Amino acid sequence: MIGSNQVPYLLRAARGEKLDRPPVWMMRQAGRYMQVYRDLRDKYPSFRERSENVELAVEISLQPWRAFRPDGVIMFSDILTPLPGMGIPFEIIESKGPIIEPAIRTQEQVDNLRPLDPEESLPFIRQILQTLRHEVGNEAAVLGFVGAPWTLAAYAIEGKGSKDYATIKSMAFSEPSMLHQFLGHIADSIATYVRYQIDSGAQVVQMFDSWAGQLSPQDYRTFALPYQQRVVQQVKATHPDTPLILYISGSAGVLELMGESGVDIVSVDWTVDMADARRRLGYDIGVQGNIDPCVLFGSKPFIRERILDTIRKAGDRGHILNLGHGILPKTPEENAAYFFETAKQVDHLLATV
Repeated sequence: MIGSNQVPYLLRAARGEKLDRPPVWMMRQAGRYMQVYRDLRDKYPSFRERSENVELAVEISLQPWRAFRPDGVIMFSDILTPLPGMGIPFEIIESKGPIIEPAIRTQEQVDNLRPLDPEESLPFIRQILQTLRHEVGNEAAVLGFVGAPWTLAAYAIEGKGSKDYATIKSMAFSEPSMLHQFLGHIADSIATYVRYQIDSGAQVVQMFDSWAGQLSPQDYRTFALPYQQRVVQQVKATHPDTPLILYISGSAGVLELMGESGVDIVSVDWTVDMADARRRLGYDIGVQGNIDPCVLFGSKPFIRERILDTIRKAGDRGHILNLGHGILPKTPEENAAYFFETAKQVDHLLATV
């Protein structure tokens, strides 16, 4: 149902307002830790069907909203979803993850890629986001998300998940011009995709450069940062008021460089203390995070103390409380519920400790 005319709480934080508590949501909050999701997955075993069928994707996106009332509702999708629209087919196998066949390895393949037309290849995304906006109104912000160029290129070139990223790094160091062409193509298509999500109802968009943390700072500055900036610059040229978030796993070594991307908010993982992240990034950039997902396996007093510690260090402006990575599949649902409950009572808790 459409709510009041108030601006969603998460959007206020993303725009830098001083608030009594930070808004809260979780990465991967719609997913395998919830029994209701596992039941639906058993009925519809294809991930792509679950994420590209409007009715199913909306239902999955709303499962944590109904259970926990987070301040952000993120659409259920995948960072690889736009690749077929560029001419890169993929499948997701439940036990193995994404498979891209044939992997992108030649100049001819790069030359044959096509620019993304979301209206043609991703019409379900518009319907999902429009429906989510209608369902949650202004009670929560609707988040879209995309993969960043380096990470999407890594999947496409490796052909699957990787532990050493040897194939894309070999291309980076031996055929850099081909890789730069590929990264540029992806960046322009992803910028188009972000704008499409915003026009469809996304109020905040998070960009995942999940694998960029595997780059040295020198190589990050060459192969990841310029293409993050290219996406952000194109989006901000047409949608300057929509907050953008950047997340990288294992980002401690490139945290300052993340701040150079042009995004409004840097999502911090747990390998960096929140107070240190604030110092390194500066207070002009918002922060998100950064609680270790394994904290949710601890006792309720332990969970509460970690929440309070993070919020104290982040301060009362420009902080979105989140995990430092996605919630883990075996997390007890009651602990997820307690995480949200505690976060929403934090102004009272801080006043009494």
